[in-house]
Amino acid sequence: MWTTLMKLDLASVGMALSLSFIFIVLFEILRINSYRTQTPPGPRPLPFVGTIPYFLKNPMEFIRSLSQYGEMATIYVGRKSAIFLNTIELAKEALVQNASSFSGRPPVPLLIWITEGYGIIMATFGHSWRQQRRFALHTLRNFGLGKTSVEERVTEESSYLVPEMLKLEGKPFDPQHAIQNAVSNIICSVVFGDRFDYDNKHFAYLLEIVKENIIQSGSLTGQVFDLLPVIKHFPGPHQKIYQNAEELKAFIRKAVKTHRKTLDPDSPRDFIDAYLLEIEKQKSNEDSTFHEDNMVMSVSDLFLAGTDTTSTTIRWGLIFLTQNPDVQEQCHEEIVRVLGYDRLPSMDDRDTLPYTYATVHEIQRYANIVPFGVFHETTQLTKLRGFDIPKGTTVFTNLTAILSDKEHWKYPDTFNPENFFNDNGHFFKPESFLPFSLGPRVCLGETLAKTELFLFVTSLLQRIRFSWPPGAKWPDMNGIVSVVRSPEPYDIICHSRGSTE
Repeated sequence: MWTTLMKLDLASVGMALSLSFIFIVLFEILRINSYRTQTPPGPRPLPFVGTIPYFLKNPMEFIRSLSQYGEMATIYVGRKSAIFLNTIELAKEALVQNASSFSGRPPVPLLIWITEGYGIIMATFGHSWRQQRRFALHTLRNFGLGKTSVEERVTEESSYLVPEMLKLEGKPFDPQHAIQNAVSNIICSVVFGDRFDYDNKHFAYLLEIVKENIIQSGSLTGQVFDLLPVIKHFPGPHQKIYQNAEELKAFIRKAVKTHRKTLDPDSPRDFIDAYLLEIEKQKSNEDSTFHEDNMVMSVSDLFLAGTDTTSTTIRWGLIFLTQNPDVQEQCHEEIVRVLGYDRLPSMDDRDTLPYTYATVHEIQRYANIVPFGVFHETTQLTKLRGFDIPKGTTVFTNLTAILSDKEHWKYPDTFNPENFFNDNGHFFKPESFLPFSLGPRVCLGETLAKTELFLFVTSLLQRIRFSWPPGAKWPDMNGIVSVVRSPEPYDIICHSRGSTE
């Protein structure tokens, strides 16, 4: 009899759990359907996980599909809705005209775990963010951003990069490390006051873990963590992301310790020196947000942003140029006609190198390395095109749609520098070209990135002809989509160009 009762009890429990599960799912479906009537249209979400599975299945296809819903689309990150701005007009209305309402940052659990809310890029829109961003902009300008001194650093670095790329002349090799190291050396010279040789194994390791974290943060691992942040207490691949971040912070803290010992208050050498002096200066200010934790994360932000985005753009550029050898040759001929083989380019050469300048812009447009922008969050209840957008709503700028809008681009779906020439054959920049975003959260390193891209690409095309290894497969042009869209690893062949050719 006892056995019979046990079986009945277990059956009852099983039935109760099943009915509860069905009830919860039905309630979630009703909640979603009710909410969808009040929001812009978008793909139908699945209970509890939203539209995440669609994104993970084919990220670029999912992002491209959002334009079919109109100028604004709703997606669901788990149970929480988010909106995509699909046109340049709507992006300007939200991020510029209503900047105060759309300049927040959503609390992404994985990034909060890593940054503890400090730094600039992911900091909440408020007092600390304003102080840190204002200080960073002012200090970076003092150390050369937008001035000839940074141009000189990039030019000098390109004189190291070209021979590094030619070390294996005529043989296939992966250009990632050389390009990443060269680009990183520019921000390192501003932040740390030093550059790192291409054969520095420790620095090569740091660049590798930076790349790994950027990829992993937007992968299935990062998505699962953001849905279930409690897993931070358990082992798993997410622990590697945290470990990598801690290693980078330890590298920065070591640099800070060295700077503190050798600091000359009358002659700051770089960003870290300037920050240490600011901490001292703000000691008596109760509203100050200047302390070592914020310094470490601000330096980390500058290092990450100043390393990966530009180097990734150049790596995409090499693929496009090998796929379009006519464009590569036209750039080279223009550069040699204006500069010869020995004079390195400067930013003053942009007007006399219009085709090369247009090609650099087209590399940025077609590379589309941040396909859904850096996310924003509404800071208050606001209205947008007739819809009520609640406070705390995540907002994405659909740069994929904007950078390939058929109404704004002559050749939206192909790589063609003619996209940046007007009907009179002069260089011009369409308003839909916004790889650095808009509004108060516009990319902090925009000026630096523009300088690096033009000078590095021009220097490389001046002295090197790039080709694809015979018989090698082209990479998937959708790339690896995460926080940044990067190309799959690939090999390329470099051939030296010179006055004898």
